This record gives sequence, C-alpha cells and structure tokens, in this order.
Amino acid sequence: MTETAPIIQLRHLTKVFSSKDDEVTALDDINLDIYSGEIFGIIGMSGAGKSTLVRCINLLERPSSGQVIFDGEDIVTLPTSSLNQRRKQMGMIFQQFNLLMQRTTLSNVCFPMLLGGSDKTQAIERAKELLEIVGLSDKANVYPAQLSGGQKQRVAIARALATNPKVLLCDEATSALDPATTQAILSLLKDINQRLNITIVIITHEMSVIEKVCQRVAIIDDGCLAEVSTVEELFVNPKSAAARKFILPSETVLGPISSNRYCRLVFNGSYASEPIIANMVMDCKEAVSILYADMKSIDGKTFGHMVLQLPDDERSATKVTSYLKMKGVTVEEVDHVSES
Repeated sequence: MTETAPIIQLRHLTKVFSSKDDEVTALDDINLDIYSGEIFGIIGMSGAGKSTLVRCINLLERPSSGQVIFDGEDIVTLPTSSLNQRRKQMGMIFQQFNLLMQRTTLSNVCFPMLLGGSDKTQAIERAKELLEIVGLSDKANVYPAQLSGGQKQRVAIARALATNPKVLLCDEATSALDPATTQAILSLLKDINQRLNITIVIITHEMSVIEKVCQRVAIIDDGCLAEVSTVEELFVNPKSAAARKFILPSETVLGPISSNRYCRLVFNGSYASEPIIANMVMDCKEAVSILYADMKSIDGKTFGHMVLQLPDDERSATKVTSYLKMKGVTVEEVDHVSES
C-alpha cells in the first residue's frame, strides 16, 4: 500500500455479550489495520464474529473494550454528537438492502442527506448523480417493490454514498443475490473504489467474493483473528487452519480418498499451457491421481491449484514433490481437507 497510516485501526478490540446466565465472547482481542483506498475483505464461517466486527467498526455495536481508531481518532471515546458526525464518513450496506419501501429510489437516496440537514434541491441533484453512478438513472421514480434484488442493492449503495463517506462497510452485501448479480455488484464496488477512492470493507463467508475484488483479507475464526495477508498470499500459502477451510477443497468435492497422502499444487498462469503433470509422470515414472483442479483470478492474475494423491511409498512421494518444486510449482503436502 502507498498509504503510510491506516484509515481504520482496531486495537485489542473485544466484544462480550452478556445475559442473565451466560457470557459469550464474540470478539477476542482483535488487532487490525485497514488502509485508505484499499478493498479489504473480512471472511469467516457463520457465527465466527465477522458481522459483529463490522458493526463495532462504526459502533452500531459498542465494544466491551479496546479502541476503534478511525482516521486518527478513537471514536469509542467520542460523545454521541461527535460520533454521529464521524458515522457519516462510514457508509454501510446490508444483506437485505434495508430500503424504505414507501419511498421511491430517488427519495431513498435523498433520505440520509435530508436527515443530515442538506438542502432539498441539492440533495435531489446529488441523488441523481449517485443513481447515475450505480446505473439506475432510469429508476429514479420507481419504488423498491418494483426492483430486482441487484437493483435494490444498487440503490442501497447509492444511499450509502450520499454523505460522501471515506469508508464503505459491506455486511454480506451479495449473500442474497444470484451469482451473476453478485459479480455485477462486486464490479460496481470495484469501480466505485477506483473512481471515488473510497476504502471498502467487505464482510463475507464466500471466498469467491474475496478473490474477485479484495487486495487483503482477514480471517475471523471463533471470535479471533486467525490470519491477515494479501489475497494472493492467502491462496498460495494459507498459514492457519481457518484459512485452509476456505482454500482447500472439501471432502465432498474430493470424494473418497484411498491414500493417506496428498499434496496441493499452486501455479500461476504461465504454467497453464505446460503439461507439468504429464511430464512429471513420464520423467519420474510415478503415477498420481488428480483429485481436484481449479483456476482462479485474483487481483487480475490467474492462478491454478490442484490436489494430487501421492504414492504411499515415501521415496516415490518425495520424488514427485521434488520434481514439481524444481519446476517452480508451489507444493504443499497436506494431511487434511476442509470440512464439507
């Protein structure tokens, strides 16, 4: 990143939910930096704490302890009036859109501006500009009930941009959408990030969303920060067990495995036209089974990964992995797969 200081800094952030009979630690000592202008992903399984984390960033959920430093200021310490002003600089979009059904799309986008005391004429002009940015200029006088899911989310994005935020928080913003619409919304978010230089934080449980638009990613597991890295590094070399769940294929995908040994290969697009596995079989005279293969596009680069079943014989298995490493392929012998 070219920025020298993060726009969001979480320091020892902890959130405990208490009831009469129990306490649940939703977030445990989270330390995280998010830099200005990046698209940052936060991923975790259901119940991992990722949505609680994003709601702590704008203090919709107040942390039990720790700091939320936004643009150099710890907003946890701010009085309500000052906090509300800061929140205007953090737009938010949700899984279920949260539009006002009795208002037109134009009126929905105007709403936060009018709520903040903006002139009505200026708010309408700004709303029209934002609807044009999200590709809905022709839907200004349409009500949400007449829109598709993707169109509703575009309105929600326009509304989130109405206060000229520095950060856009997206909490499972594509989870309710079909794959094609998801791709269109992610492309729109990437365009907004580049055009307006707005920092975007994407909360999701889908690795495909992270791979599509994010530069860096944090893995949340059972309320803890398991790993932070670039998306490319995470794909090539996941370090935590939580990260492996998102990167490695599941047992269901792999099917029954007759060997206790297998390895994951990672290679970039330059290897795509080379018959590496075929050459390895001929040169090493060792047969392997391909259990899984897939290609990914990460930040404009093409990567592939493959899972091979290794020979049970130690010497044969070593011959295979050594050959592949010699050819410049990233090879990681693994002894487990993701949960199905």
